[in-house]
Amino acid sequence: LIQNDTSNKYWDSIVRCMLNIWGVMLFIRLSWIVGQAGIGLAVLVIAMATVVTTITGLSTSAIATNGFVRGGGAYYLISRSLGPEFGGAIGLIFAFANAVAVAMYVVGFAETVVELLKEHNLIMLDQMNDIRIIGAITIVVLLGISVAGMEWEAKAQIVLLVILLVAIVDFIIGTFIPFESKKSKGFFGYQGEIFYENFGPDFREEETFFSVFAIFFPAATGILAGANISGDLADPQLAIPKGTLLAILITTVVYMGIAVSVGACVVRDATGSINDTFVGELTNCTTAACKLNFDFSSCEKGGCPYGLMNNFQVMSMVSGFAPLISAGIFSATLSSALASLVSAPKIFQALCKDNIYPGFLMFAKGYGKNNEPLRGYLLTFLIALGFILIAELNVIAPIISNFFLASYALINFSVFHASLAKSPGWRPAFKYYNMWVSLVGAILCCIVMFVINWWAALLTYVIVLGLYIYVTYKKPDVNWGSSTQALTYLNALQHAVRLTGVEDHVKNFRPQCLVMSGAPSSRPALLHLVHAFTKNVGLMICGHIHMGPRRQAMKELSTDLPRYQRWLIKNKMKAFYAPVHAEDLRDGAQYLMQAAGLGRMKPNTLVLGFKKDWQSADMNDVDTYINLLHDAFDFQYGVVVIRLREGLDISHLQGQDPKGPALNMADQKLLDASSQFQKKQGKNNIDVWWLFDDGGLTLLIPYLLTTKKKWKDCRIRVFIGGKINRIDHDRRAMATLLSKFRIDFSDIMVLGDINTKPKKENIAAFEEMIEPFRLHEDDKEQDVADKMKEDEPWRITDNEIELYKTKSQRQIRLNELLKEHSSTANLIVMSLPVARKSAVSSALYMAWIEALSKDLPPILLVRGNHQSVLTFYS
Repeated sequence: LIQNDTSNKYWDSIVRCMLNIWGVMLFIRLSWIVGQAGIGLAVLVIAMATVVTTITGLSTSAIATNGFVRGGGAYYLISRSLGPEFGGAIGLIFAFANAVAVAMYVVGFAETVVELLKEHNLIMLDQMNDIRIIGAITIVVLLGISVAGMEWEAKAQIVLLVILLVAIVDFIIGTFIPFESKKSKGFFGYQGEIFYENFGPDFREEETFFSVFAIFFPAATGILAGANISGDLADPQLAIPKGTLLAILITTVVYMGIAVSVGACVVRDATGSINDTFVGELTNCTTAACKLNFDFSSCEKGGCPYGLMNNFQVMSMVSGFAPLISAGIFSATLSSALASLVSAPKIFQALCKDNIYPGFLMFAKGYGKNNEPLRGYLLTFLIALGFILIAELNVIAPIISNFFLASYALINFSVFHASLAKSPGWRPAFKYYNMWVSLVGAILCCIVMFVINWWAALLTYVIVLGLYIYVTYKKPDVNWGSSTQALTYLNALQHAVRLTGVEDHVKNFRPQCLVMSGAPSSRPALLHLVHAFTKNVGLMICGHIHMGPRRQAMKELSTDLPRYQRWLIKNKMKAFYAPVHAEDLRDGAQYLMQAAGLGRMKPNTLVLGFKKDWQSADMNDVDTYINLLHDAFDFQYGVVVIRLREGLDISHLQGQDPKGPALNMADQKLLDASSQFQKKQGKNNIDVWWLFDDGGLTLLIPYLLTTKKKWKDCRIRVFIGGKINRIDHDRRAMATLLSKFRIDFSDIMVLGDINTKPKKENIAAFEEMIEPFRLHEDDKEQDVADKMKEDEPWRITDNEIELYKTKSQRQIRLNELLKEHSSTANLIVMSLPVARKSAVSSALYMAWIEALSKDLPPILLVRGNHQSVLTFYS
């Protein structure tokens, strides 16, 4: 009982495969193929097809046993293995190929019916139109059976297989009974002379070995018939490998046996006239027929109706009881047509359910308890009907061959790809496969496609590539753990490891930015601007520090990671999201600066937004902010501080009801500013104020910006400090330097008045700004002042103000010059002033940055880590 149950599990698959493989070609084209190619090459044609199908069968078995197989056959196997890009492309092509296959089998059936009508002088219009009429009626009947459901169709398959087997036995018996009446039609029973004559090829009517192969190959395409109904099999993991491989073995033996039999029994040309017999010897006749006392020499001029070359119904003629062969043809063609008519809508339904092509979603709907794809049946019916109207079997067959071969190539490539990716999830229960054999199979399929029809192969490749690009561009929201993902990971890992063995070189320097963004969606302008100069150039990591209770933070970390990484992808940002939990902001930033990245792909530049609310914020937070800059320099990082007049943080505006109250003017300006770097920047200026040599980062960032599409029309203007009596000399020296660095610029301005004292009102405004943060130690007792400085280390001492008076005034003066020269620039990139750690208080340093950058267009304050990032040398 157990054994019987196991055999039943793959019986469905083997029945389907055998019925599909023993299709129209077995009865009405195999004899013609033997006539054209000869017995030797006909066996080679069958063997070549078998090699391709066996390798594909092994690959199919490997994929089918690597996890649960649902409905969708080849599409399901390829999409779940290679991903939606290849799966979507091949699913559409494979469903279409199956729909066209329905037409091929129906035309084969109609051809046989018309031959019978011809024998009894019952032709309605002419042969071609009769094939169309009978084909159209047949497909309507088949559609009715298919729509009736799988139970009906499955029962019909068993009956059809029995008829088919009886027909094959009938033919074999017939080869041993050579009736006299059949000799004039070219059938003499097994004869050595006929075997010898028919062993070599005799290609006619521009046929070649490969054109004959193209016509035969669809006979072998039935190997996926079992896989195509994977959703209806009790145990697809067992049924598909056993059923497919057994079916290939049995059908190949039968094909080869019949090819040899028919080649040994029937001559290539025969007149069908009993008057062509002769007694004695003909001196000028050397054919096998002549040796058997028949003179068919008149056939050399063409026009003979019988023989392997001329009569597609040779097997009927040879058989013991011709109606059985007709029944076999009807059985083979109708069963294959029925199998394809069921397969095509089910494949298409599976494809549509995955919503890879949103336009086809309507075809995903199923009806009844078996979820029958009625809309898919109707579409398949219309496609098949269109091809039935061609009414030429030899025209339809090569079209199908191409599409089936493309599917087979990808199934084989899937196995190679999955094995190459070394994914731990790739562990098929079926062990008799080899990745290199599968690769050879894939290459063979591609070669055979070209050999059959080079332009059709090219067209198929273009269609597959077009669909692949479309799906890649659309990025359907599916995750099937494909081998493409596994291989991407493996390649990334191998390259990252290889990169660790390469020493850094100034020529390969690229800004790798750790952006203190918080939640990425809260500071879009910050990210878009940084992304503009890191995209396809360097690394960008969005750091987000979670503070507060550990348990709550851990919960937030796990939900934020996929959410914000998705946000970055959706906004087309090539960046990583890196959240950490820490007690405070400074600790979190230190963790990120030390641990973010991998190997050589580590950040080298810290990017943060300017703390706009510093004057009203808790000064301990300001102290922490300034310490972040000092920590970055300690870790050998470059630093970029970005300031927008309107601000950067829009988190308080997110999640607001669009129908709610209107935003105030400040919030509206902030919202508008948050998207300004997503637009094309036009023919405006990027002003670079290069005041210190920090290694060249201040120059490199603007250059990288101008290489991007949105910024490419912007001009770089360079501003430098200099002496009034050396302005021309300094400009020439700078121009020479920039040309050596190969950086294009539109203008160089040397500022001779950079050291002039600022306006009194601006100095007064600066003093007023720092007043609340002063210690005023001269007005206090020594111990009170010391205690106050200890508790509030950010406070500005009187000594400090005096000591750094010149530096303070320089920031005020630079702001005046910036307003004078760069108030219309799209972006200002300027050297960031640096304060000595523990010598300059946080409040004074913050006041410098405020005084320098207030009331200006977007400004990047940049300071490299003094390692050279630009070089003269190639």
